[in-house]
Amino acid sequence: MADRVTAEADRLAAALDAAGSGSGGDVVSLQVADVTESGRVNLQLGTGELLLEVPCPDSYRDRAAGDWVAVRMSSRPVVLWRLGDDPADSEADRMQAAAQQAFRDLQVVRAATYGTGAPAGTGWQAASAVYMRKVDGKLELYFQVGDASDPSPGTPAVPTSKPAVINPTASGTWRGGRPDDYASSPVQGDWTGRGNRRGGWFYGSAIQSACAGKTVASMRVAFTRKAGAGSNGKRPLHLYLHSHSSPPSGQLNLGDGPEDLLRLSAGAKGTATLPASWRAALASGSAKGIAIYASGRTDYMAVTGGTLTITFS
Repeated sequence: MADRVTAEADRLAAALDAAGSGSGGDVVSLQVADVTESGRVNLQLGTGELLLEVPCPDSYRDRAAGDWVAVRMSSRPVVLWRLGDDPADSEADRMQAAAQQAFRDLQVVRAATYGTGAPAGTGWQAASAVYMRKVDGKLELYFQVGDASDPSPGTPAVPTSKPAVINPTASGTWRGGRPDDYASSPVQGDWTGRGNRRGGWFYGSAIQSACAGKTVASMRVAFTRKAGAGSNGKRPLHLYLHSHSSPPSGQLNLGDGPEDLLRLSAGAKGTATLPASWRAALASGSAKGIAIYASGRTDYMAVTGGTLTITFS
């Protein structure tokens, strides 16, 4: 234990020297390599090494890989603020998009009441027929009237379907043609020389059901790389499709791939945008889920997540 603590202290001292800082808490500019699952960041040093899990202030919002930040370097480094342009414009766009989505989620009809007599109040018109339909889960009503003394408001355009968020029903790792019970999450590569591992996420028929009758605009899959598995530096996830709706008892067979759509450092989270051919295969059901596979130690890692977000046009 003492040796490990000493080694970590030596590593941090070397990192501080590489960043041009002593132990007095100098402020330096560093680039974010990744954002971790805890909301902290991994920072890139000039030596190629990383400072892992550096805490950030609450004011540092929308953290992303590639950000430049001011960091107080000491025995416990901390991010002070993000460097760069004023985020007011992008923040306004994001808030407007959120407001539009909230408005869409409201019910179209303000109130619906009934009774045996005519309604009280002014502005009512008698309807000879009532029509209704459901669009994107919301009710639309149309009243046929004999005399439209008060013109009807215009019919709003049919909105784009809300994004579908699909969580995997299962996940796992396979080695040697069978499930690897020693792995608690999907793994790619081989760290011990006992054989390459492949991991997979399974969704049943949920993806195909969510896409039925709709035009898919994009599919994104969120992943988190577990710390303590493989080297700390950024490594690619080698992604594949597979055709299993649930975990197989034998080999996890790989489909199209590999696609290296995402690189993550230890403990980092990120999102991979799937290519058009992959989203078409998943939407049609010819592919069922996502897998990872690598050979050897270089890109060895354990990965969690697998939540799929589908947007429509």
